[in-house]
Amino acid sequence: MAPSDEPMMEKELRISKKYTIPNHETKGRGEREGRRLWFYLLGFWARCGGREHDRMCYVRVAGVTVGDPVLRTGKPLSVELGPGLMETIYDGIQRPLKTINEISNSIYIPRGITTPALDRKRSWDFNPGSLKVGDHITGGDIFGSVYENSLLDDHKILLHPRARGTITHIAEKGSYTIEDTVLEIEFEGKKQNFTMMQSWPVRVPRPVSEKLSADYPLLTGQRVLDALFPCVQGGTTAIPGAFGCGKTVISQSLSKYSNSDCIIYVGCGERGNEMAEVLMDFPELSIEIHGRKEPIMKRTTLVANTSNMPVAAREASIYTGITLAEYFRDQGKDVAMMADSSSRWAEALREISGRLGEMPADQGFPAYLGAKLASFYERAGKGSVSIVGAVSPPGGDFSDPVTSATLSIVQVFWGLDKKLAQRKHFPSINTSLSYSKYTNVLDGYYQKNFPDFPSLRDRIKQLLSDSEELDQVVQLVGKSALSDPDKITLDVSSLIKEDFLQQNGYSKHDQYCPVWKTLWMMKAMMGFYDESQKAVQSGVSWAKIREATSEIQHQLRSMKFEIPDDGEEVIVGRYERLYNDMMEKFASVSDD
Repeated sequence: MAPSDEPMMEKELRISKKYTIPNHETKGRGEREGRRLWFYLLGFWARCGGREHDRMCYVRVAGVTVGDPVLRTGKPLSVELGPGLMETIYDGIQRPLKTINEISNSIYIPRGITTPALDRKRSWDFNPGSLKVGDHITGGDIFGSVYENSLLDDHKILLHPRARGTITHIAEKGSYTIEDTVLEIEFEGKKQNFTMMQSWPVRVPRPVSEKLSADYPLLTGQRVLDALFPCVQGGTTAIPGAFGCGKTVISQSLSKYSNSDCIIYVGCGERGNEMAEVLMDFPELSIEIHGRKEPIMKRTTLVANTSNMPVAAREASIYTGITLAEYFRDQGKDVAMMADSSSRWAEALREISGRLGEMPADQGFPAYLGAKLASFYERAGKGSVSIVGAVSPPGGDFSDPVTSATLSIVQVFWGLDKKLAQRKHFPSINTSLSYSKYTNVLDGYYQKNFPDFPSLRDRIKQLLSDSEELDQVVQLVGKSALSDPDKITLDVSSLIKEDFLQQNGYSKHDQYCPVWKTLWMMKAMMGFYDESQKAVQSGVSWAKIREATSEIQHQLRSMKFEIPDDGEEVIVGRYERLYNDMMEKFASVSDD
């Protein structure tokens, strides 16, 4: 329906399980939000045409009868944006679950309950910026800031993107609620009042003037990802993998340890205990900012729409999450959004499409699945919003329509291998399948800060590729038939796989690996490989080298046990001593 200030009344004409068909005289266009009277069952127009429109509810429609009234709000599904978003858990349509629990005193969401997403009673200390009365202001301009918490100490207050004019009044420094007027502007003789809160439709990307190319890495703390398959801040990443391969653990590790200012974690159609785990773990985990430790929950917003929640709300939850991420991006924050999992979102899309009687495509998914995925992922970009989407193909089949459509869109592919997961090799990243198209983009950053990094990364990739070819030869003729250089390749690749690529996310020493530690581990292990090859070429057998350097090999395997909290200077000093000892040992082996 065309937006209007006055709500319009209609009546239910037919009821069909998940959606209802109201009867009215007005032609409609687009998806519009509606509120079911009495129970206030929030819904949207799924299809508009003629005198009958299909309306789907975000909640169960049990009890709705023919003739029940429908109230049209005349606006699309929108979210509230403003101070108070952090440390909050919402459902797919931005209902605050903690507030609902306090109101209802129940572990279930009562039917038809509505409550504001942001606390209307809480006061915030508003600090006006440099703008003053008489200045011109346009959409997206910052006219103040609010202290939200110790991690987000400068929540910037922005003018609504669709507004502009001349400031006629701006509030003084003081305490205000999000409904108090803090700004008044005038444009073409009309005055508008603005509060610290704004509303934005979830399916409409927040406007940008230009899309910039990203050039700074999204550091995950996982060695295999940061070293071999890096992502950028503002990039798009997919994590496909079968059940039990560790998709959720990687997503949670990114939320805990990535170099992002804000985290938007969307649990879309997955198990409820995963969101419960996040709620229990995040307040206990801390991040060091400006020399002090803070709980990472202070920079996190959760959108929980688990598998037992309505399908329509699951489809909306992804858009709710990305809209929240764009809001913080507009403040200049680096935001990482985790979508776990986009396969469940696509299944919700398939069910809605089936209810509407649309022509199905591959495996029953709608023909516009690829376009919907692309419109979601293209909302990432420098500024920045980084999207990491977990994909759950049935049986780990990467030819699944959702997986194949996702891989044609994203720039980074972290493929999880079920065989590695069964061998308890975590993260179970398959290095031969995974790829990153941001490698060349980030070379400038690494050349400036870590000059040896690009060459070491390329050499490790080549070493792992060579070892896979040699594994096939070993299966046919045995390892004893290989030459000494090939034996070195196999043994060093085994060292890299077991002690560099593997990482114990539940240990204090290995739950997070900074870039400098990753670099020194790469440098030491590839240094051992180079010196071994040189020694073999000088006539020393690999068996003798391996026996003489057994202590060095043990120290190389123990590099991962250094705890980053000890400080970069202390740990790098130990690594340098190890590297020098290794060079001296190889010199003595060659002399003998």
